[in-house]
Amino acid sequence: MPATVAPATTVPAKSPRGLALMLDWRRLRFTLLFSLALGALIGLGWQSGWWSAVIRVMTLGMVALLAFGLFEQWPRRLPKWLARWMLQVVGVAVAMPIATAVIYALSTPHGTPPFWEVKDRMEGFSLLCGMGVFLSPWVALGALVRQKDALARHQALAFDLERSEFERNAVETRLRLLQAQVEPHFLFNTLANVRELVDAGSPQASTVLANLIAYLRAAVPRLHDAATTLGQELELVRAYLEVMHMRMPDRLQFTLNADDAALAVQCPPMTLLTLVENAVRHGIDPGEEGGRIDVRARVRDGRCRVEVTDTGVGLTHAADGLGTGLANLRERMELAFGGDAQLQLVSLSPHGVSAELEFPARPVSA
Repeated sequence: MPATVAPATTVPAKSPRGLALMLDWRRLRFTLLFSLALGALIGLGWQSGWWSAVIRVMTLGMVALLAFGLFEQWPRRLPKWLARWMLQVVGVAVAMPIATAVIYALSTPHGTPPFWEVKDRMEGFSLLCGMGVFLSPWVALGALVRQKDALARHQALAFDLERSEFERNAVETRLRLLQAQVEPHFLFNTLANVRELVDAGSPQASTVLANLIAYLRAAVPRLHDAATTLGQELELVRAYLEVMHMRMPDRLQFTLNADDAALAVQCPPMTLLTLVENAVRHGIDPGEEGGRIDVRARVRDGRCRVEVTDTGVGLTHAADGLGTGLANLRERMELAFGGDAQLQLVSLSPHGVSAELEFPARPVSA
């Protein structure tokens, strides 16, 4: 009898054809087990012996399996009025009496009357033939239903995978566009600081420019990376703050503190630097007295919490300039962590701002 086809879970490189498809292991296994069970049941009252019934039923099952697979592939083209599944069902049904007759003809000893002239043998022939014609088309229909269902699930899985791939590519594209916005924003702001020193004739301009060049050599290649670590971000932040400290040595102090667990946490490039640059540009720089920037990063309960605190002019004076950089960062974090990231600003007393960022603590894949 033809076997059912189990639902596929992977997309094969090449679908089996020919005899490989007809004798597919899942089909063969089902056919042998079904035929064995049916033959064992019939064999309980079989006059010529239990094994005789089992062997004959299993032989019919294999014939049905081959007929099912044959008409599944041949002929390659069918008339429009004839469906492939109809040909398979009819082919299996027609094969049963022919195969039964051949079995009985071959099992008739030489010199004895043909099976149709022997009452007991004719009854056995009628039983096997009738059961084959009745059962095999239904089993074939069941196999076809399972096959169609497996194909539908296979296609649904393929569509889901393709859609997921498109969505992932869209997110990556959006993330890279946002990073492309960060790159000129950061570079132009930093170069503007160097220009101020040059315009003022500061003797530190050459030293600051040398440090900036060294910093950019390390920073620019990372702008296009898909992900970086907080440890690498802290190195960039330290270099950036040292450059800013040389520009305003009496108005900027800073500290950097991070747990060892936080150093390996994954984050989008320029995450920490965006917060620190924002603190310098909108908190420390506008005030005559300058201020202090404290950067802290720690991991608790699978979450990474980053705080960039400054004692600058505060939100009131800097509200007009905080939007672009932080809005960009908020969107990049949302794309990178699927919305599982929070960024908020807290006003400090008597003045200053604390930028608090929280996101899943995921280590960078090796």
